[in-house]
Amino acid sequence: MTKTILYTWMALFCSFSLYAQNTIEFKEVTLDNGLHVIMHQDNSTPIVAVSVLYHVGSKNEKPDRTGFAHFFEHLLFEGTENIGRGEYMNKIQAIGGTLNAFTSNDITYYYEIVPSNYLETALYMESERMLHPKIDQIGVDTQREVIKEEKRQSYDNRPYGTILPETMKRAFKEHPYRWAVIGSMEDLDAARLDEFIGFHKAYYVPNNATLTIAGDIEYAQAEKWVRAYFGEIPSGPSDFYRPNVKEPRKTNEIRDIVYDNIQIPAIIQAYNLPPKSHPDSYAMEMLSTYLTGGNSSLMTKELVDNQQKALAVQAIPLDLEDGGVFIMYALTNMGVEPEALESEIDRLLVDVQQKGVSESDFQKLQNIIENDLVSKNSSMDGIAQNLAEAHVFYGSTDYINRELDQFRKVKREDLQRVANEYINLAGRVVLHYLPKTAQAE
Repeated sequence: MTKTILYTWMALFCSFSLYAQNTIEFKEVTLDNGLHVIMHQDNSTPIVAVSVLYHVGSKNEKPDRTGFAHFFEHLLFEGTENIGRGEYMNKIQAIGGTLNAFTSNDITYYYEIVPSNYLETALYMESERMLHPKIDQIGVDTQREVIKEEKRQSYDNRPYGTILPETMKRAFKEHPYRWAVIGSMEDLDAARLDEFIGFHKAYYVPNNATLTIAGDIEYAQAEKWVRAYFGEIPSGPSDFYRPNVKEPRKTNEIRDIVYDNIQIPAIIQAYNLPPKSHPDSYAMEMLSTYLTGGNSSLMTKELVDNQQKALAVQAIPLDLEDGGVFIMYALTNMGVEPEALESEIDRLLVDVQQKGVSESDFQKLQNIIENDLVSKNSSMDGIAQNLAEAHVFYGSTDYINRELDQFRKVKREDLQRVANEYINLAGRVVLHYLPKTAQAE
């Protein structure tokens, strides 16, 4: 056996072994009130992640009442009828746990990571948040100010902080994805207490939630506690508002200038994508990695290293349930005009559309994707989130074990095809971020 054959065989064996070892076993059950429960047992480390995914995000809001989903991400830490105001986080931290939450356009997600002997405590805490949330005027007023400060720090006063909202409101004209997840401060100020209560009753209910437990557990005991703490919670509405809006395909370029508190100009390009469950999403993710994923990517090597026209370049395929957006941004190097850098970006995009990706680059991409998927499921909190999203977005929890198969179906020619299908230079959003001093000039 030659060395080449031996190394090839070993590489394939290691790859398949790694994938086999990464298979996620789980058990799932749906309670009578509609709560879907997913459990994953891993007794190698005495920790457990508990998460609740509510299938509600900014897209479920009314145009004049934006920011409600993100607001509840904060408000549900206020306390409950049985947990005092401000004590929720303290109770988890007191047992050596950590906790957090996030809101997206599509979901609101809460999680705790605790020592496994405190699993019952974490389940009780999440059930309290679902059954007995404290939604009163004091909490609403408090969180309004918290979110205003968050907006100032994360958007208004941060250089380039408005890129995402400025891009999304131009990339989407019909779909609710057009407004920022954090919402409008004017909308939050105008909203009454009964409107917040109504929004909570409409979405933060068992039959719109997925509870995931991952870590050092025993299935029978975990399920017993779940039924004890969540089984009594009443179901919510039989139906939930989901916007049935398809964003029209752009046929013209939308171009604008944003003057920001920055020193270095930036170029942003955005292209609309299909829904995240669409088969082309895998090829688009691979394409974004090829274009800007790391120091060896096409645009980093060409624009940053070779031409030195850019300080940095990055592409983000923002995959969303109803259709996402492929965002690319680049910072100009000193003395380089934004138009010159944009021209080179477009040239490279057209080159990929016309010539595609080489076989060696495609094989490298496959290795990167496989490593990324293994890393994504390397922690209990990562597994918990991926199990929940597999169930909600793909309709099958076992998608967590089939995602790699979907990437393996992508052919080299698919990257060229999706580049032509979705990277439409005539139907895109282009923003030039310039220093405010340029506006004065």
